[in-house]
This record gives sequence, C-alpha cells and structure tokens, in this order.
Amino acid sequence: MSRPVLTITDLSISLPRGADRAQAVSDVSITVGANEIVCLVGESGSGKSMIAHAILGLLPPGVTVAGGAVALRGRDIATASEAEMRAIRGREAAMIFQEPLSALNPLKCIGEQIAEAIRAHAPETPRAAVGARVGALIQDVGLPDPARIRASFPFALSGGQRQRVMIAIAMANNPALLVADEPTTALDVTTQAQILTLIRRLQSERQMGVLLITHDFGVVAEMADRVVVMRDGRVVEQGSAEAVLTAPRDPYTRALIAAVPHGSGRPARRTNAASPPLLEIEALSKTFITRQGWFRPARRVVAADGISLTLSAGETVAVVGESGSGKSTLGQMILRLAEPDSGRVRFGGQDLLALRGEALRVARRRIQIVFQDPFAALNPRQRVGEAIARGPMAYGVPKAEAVAEARALLDRVGLKAGAAERFPHEFSGGQRQRICIARALALKPRVLVADEAVSALDVSVQARVLDLLAELRAEYNLAMLFITHDLRIAARIADRVAVMQQGRIVETGPAAVIFAAPEHPYTRGLVAAMPGRRLFGGLDASAPEALTA
Repeated sequence: MSRPVLTITDLSISLPRGADRAQAVSDVSITVGANEIVCLVGESGSGKSMIAHAILGLLPPGVTVAGGAVALRGRDIATASEAEMRAIRGREAAMIFQEPLSALNPLKCIGEQIAEAIRAHAPETPRAAVGARVGALIQDVGLPDPARIRASFPFALSGGQRQRVMIAIAMANNPALLVADEPTTALDVTTQAQILTLIRRLQSERQMGVLLITHDFGVVAEMADRVVVMRDGRVVEQGSAEAVLTAPRDPYTRALIAAVPHGSGRPARRTNAASPPLLEIEALSKTFITRQGWFRPARRVVAADGISLTLSAGETVAVVGESGSGKSTLGQMILRLAEPDSGRVRFGGQDLLALRGEALRVARRRIQIVFQDPFAALNPRQRVGEAIARGPMAYGVPKAEAVAEARALLDRVGLKAGAAERFPHEFSGGQRQRICIARALALKPRVLVADEAVSALDVSVQARVLDLLAELRAEYNLAMLFITHDLRIAARIADRVAVMQQGRIVETGPAAVIFAAPEHPYTRGLVAAMPGRRLFGGLDASAPEALTA
C-alpha cells in the first residue's frame, strides 16, 4: 500500500442517551493510501457515514468521538478545534454527499459557489485568477457549456450535473483525501457510470486517497482497491477488493454479496396465451409545458410519446431507463395521477381514461401503487394498522374486519401483528416498504405498480423485499409493472422488460433475452454501464447461482 493519507485507529463514536445503542462505531481501524480507493461498505446503520462525518469534524450534536485517533497525513484531527477543522475541510480533505441538491446553496449560481470554495482557503487570490480556476474546474469535471453552467442555479441542472459541481467544489483546493458518501446512489445507471469514471480519473491524476462509502457491491467491484465491510458499528472484514469479493471470509460479507441481483435475466413465466391481457396501454402520449420566467419561452418536455404495452395476470413487466425517460409518468398515467394527452389504457376490457366518478373509483381499487419513499408515503401521525385499514374502510368494509385484515397482511409481509399499533418512524426503511406493500394489497388489487420501490434500500433488504413481491405475485396472481433504473433488479424480478428512452419504448422482450443479447444501442449502453457487471453478471457475464438466492 502507498503511504497513508488517512489512518483511523480504534475509533469509537458515542451516541446520545436514549439512542438504540451506546456507540455508532466501535474500535474501527482503517487506512487509506495516496492514489488508493478504499470502499467502506455495509447496510444502513452500520456506521459508515458516522466515520465520514468524524473525519471532517461534522458529527451531529450529541454524537462524540469517544476514543481512538483519526490522523490525516500523520496529524491527529480527532480532537481538533472547529477553527482547525475549518482550515482542513476543503483544503486537505474534502467530501461529496449523496444528494447534491441539498448540499448546494439554491440561492447562489454555480460559479459563485465554486469560487467561494477557492477563496475560503486563498482569500488573497485575484478575482481573475479565481474566475479562471472556476472555468478550469467546470471543464475538468466534464460539464458542458462552462459559461452557461457557471451562471446557472442548482435547480436548473440534472442530478448528474449537480454531482459534478459538488466534485468540482471538492477539487477546488487539491485535497489529499476525498470522502465520497454514497455519491451515486440517487443516479441512474449511465450517470452513475460517468460519475464513477470521473472520480477514478481525478483520483489517478491528482494522486488522491479516496474513501468511497457505498452499500452497492457493483460500485465496490468497479472502484475499490481495498474493501472494508462494516456491520453494527464494527469492521467485520477488510482486504483487497479481489479477496473480499471473490473469497469473502465473514458470513455477513458472504450474505451481502449473495444478495446482489445479477444481470443475466431469468426465463419468463408462462402466461395463458388464450386469455386477453389484463392491462393494455395503447399509444399513450404526454407533454409537460413548464414556464422558466417572464421573458423566456415555455419549455416543452415530451414525457411519453406513443407508448404501447401489455401486462397479463401473474406477469411482471419491468420498465427501465434513465432519469427523465418517462418511466414514472407512465405509471402515473395508468393510475390517472397524471392525465395523458392521447392514447388509451384498458383494464379488464374497460377504458380507464373514459371512466369518471364512481366508476373510476371502483376501477382504481384494482390498481395500486408502491412508491420509492415509504416514509413520505405514510402519514407520520397515523398508526400503520389504521393506514392499512383505511383503504378497505373507504370502500365499505366494516372497521373490525378491515383492522383484522390489516393485522393479517402485516403478518403476511413479515411483520408482527403488534406493528399495527406503531407509527412509521418506529420502523426501518425496509419495514416501512413492507407496510406500504401491505397497504396496497389491502384493497385486493389485480395490478400493482411498483415505482422504484426498492431503489433506496440496502442490498440485503432489497433482496428480501423483491422475494416478498415475487411470493405475493404468485399467491395473488398479481400483474406487476415494476419501474426501476437498476437493471440488475429488473433482471431479478421481471418476466419481460420494456426499455424507455426520451418518452419512447425502444426495446421490449423477455428479460433473459434483453440482458443476454440487447438489440438497441441504448439498451446495450445501459447494460454496459452496470457497475461490477463482470463480477455480478451483465452483457457478457453470468453470475454464480448463489447470487440469485
């Protein structure tokens, strides 16, 4: 290993009184060398982000370093004062976060925010030199049209562009260490690949050490020189990327790797060819018109352009594509949460778009949706049993019967009946998503639309929720439209796949065929962009059978 840029020795971080455990991190030791990428991997709550915040002196109130040392280029900074840490942040060590929109100032243009980072550590730098440096950084991170970007505000940029801006800010003072906390989790597969390539290039060019925090083993396989696996605040395994990924020693590491969906697709289930499709989508189109200011012309965004698709009972069709491809708009139009400009949606022989009033209300009961963020989808002031029972009660089911059914559904999705009396904040992300699934099933739907339903979950939780959805589909003969930007998830759960680009379906077919031999150049690009595809499966690789478990 190259000389250490970061050395963490026996680090322990204490949580405030009343937390679920006394320490967020216990006796953790990690080193990061110059020109090395170390991936810190583990599930939510394992302590990964706490370590990142401790390095930069950004621990939340009440959370303290209880013991150990954090040395940056040989200097212990674990007990440094706030004034000392301000001098270190951005100059010797920099950080990029998962959600750049939250990290950027919405009231300042991009150029000014990058300039601020430069002036914070070199206030004497002439204005012209700062401007030149800003332009060079924007170009260095691969942003198009630097003049436009530097004058833009964060809301005007895409998620990938905003993350590139965050990287430019982090690189402004040539730090020796970059801490990247889930920098690509919220991005689609091609944007993710571009950001990872950018981080790797900058790390190599600048001889930086990088501590990359992630729960995605595809990212680990693509990026890591060494891997550190954490569980419940402790390191359970660490070593070279090859050793950890191909021959993990710890059972927990093996379980995490086994839970990673592979990208080869699975054979489609047989459906009754004689029976008509349960859901038929014909030539759906939708254009959004957005105003950008008093003196600017309205912007037209074609979210759906002549989409046609069928879905049979007991079948899962995955709709995949990049952000902005129109996937979620399609799901919203099926449920009449967004009205299409033209086209038809036929459900059980009825044209859903022609229904009004009570007829529409009855039809909606048979098509339910599970959203990406279960915490936002649940009322924080409502007990989960009531949240599940409320739907059936709205359709005339007696309260006692609805409550009993809610408890039975909680049990069916793997939660104890006593969960009915608790509130959403008392559950983990995976448990909240199970509650949302139970709520959707309470109305006994025939079609379930899952809109990025597992994309925010850890890999092992994700695997359990996918297994649950597959079981429920078989048990209830559900038709499922599964919307996702993660091709591995689509390969794991789908019978057929529809690939969307700029509002159009560019390719559709059995999942196994789409992932083994994609025909459209866009589909081939998506498959090729999957991180870690050589290890976990993809265009030209197949994963071990254990990885499908």
